[in-house]
Amino acid sequence: MGIMNKTYLNYLLLFLLALIWGSSFILMKKALIVYSDTQVAALRLLIAFIALSPFIIRAFSKVQKKHFFPIILTAFFGNGIPAFLFTKAQTVLDSSLVGILNSLTPLFTLLLAVLFFKNKIKSINIAGILLGLVGAVYLNIVLSNFEFQLNFYALLIVLATLFYAISVNIIKNYLYDLDSVSIASLAFLFLGPFSAIYLFFTDFTQIYNSEKGIEALFYVIILSVIGTALALIIFNKLIKRTSAVFASSVTYLIPIVAILWGVFDGEEISMQFYAGTLIILLAIFMVNKKVK
Repeated sequence: MGIMNKTYLNYLLLFLLALIWGSSFILMKKALIVYSDTQVAALRLLIAFIALSPFIIRAFSKVQKKHFFPIILTAFFGNGIPAFLFTKAQTVLDSSLVGILNSLTPLFTLLLAVLFFKNKIKSINIAGILLGLVGAVYLNIVLSNFEFQLNFYALLIVLATLFYAISVNIIKNYLYDLDSVSIASLAFLFLGPFSAIYLFFTDFTQIYNSEKGIEALFYVIILSVIGTALALIIFNKLIKRTSAVFASSVTYLIPIVAILWGVFDGEEISMQFYAGTLIILLAIFMVNKKVK
């Protein structure tokens, strides 16, 4: 009974994370209307740092010397650099294409886990990764009505997903004995101050005092506190509870969240949505399947 409850909780955390990150794309788009892409990225990191700062002292009492370098790596590969890459790409790319490219994260996670971290992956897990990728691409194509183009900015998303995969594997293999809140708070300790210094040399205060500045900042605050700080804690906990590959499969669920937001706005659900959702749910089950 305990194993079943643990499994259900893992799926619940995965779906909650997908809901948060799927909604974050909408908030990011709204913020980018007013602030520049680099300002949104820097604000996101700074506000997340402020939100997690109460946990830093407690984290230092738990962290060991061996943890610092992996934390620095996961800070920049898992949060810092991708934040700027994603916001830059979002200024040009359609959300559907971003969703397709974001779905490469589990595949990169799998490849790195096998090639560099020597993790053992079952055949059914590999099949689940590939099936999930097919389902995510299919749903995003439905979202875009078969209209999108690859360009230079698409490479920014691909690079970001590769960095995410590196970070996920580092957390799973080198930070497994450190709690998720400590990992998140210490990671942003290396990012927040640099973000504050950067914002000081931009026209952030002028934009903030404009008509739409405060409203856009409100979107960034929600994005930072819930979509970054809280989501990262959940994500780190999911990595520790399951596997790097299973946790990264959250990207397969994000297009489902995007379509559900469309339904909330009055759009109708097509049969393609049900087919794509079924494929993704089956894929996630296969990814988490443990073969005896």
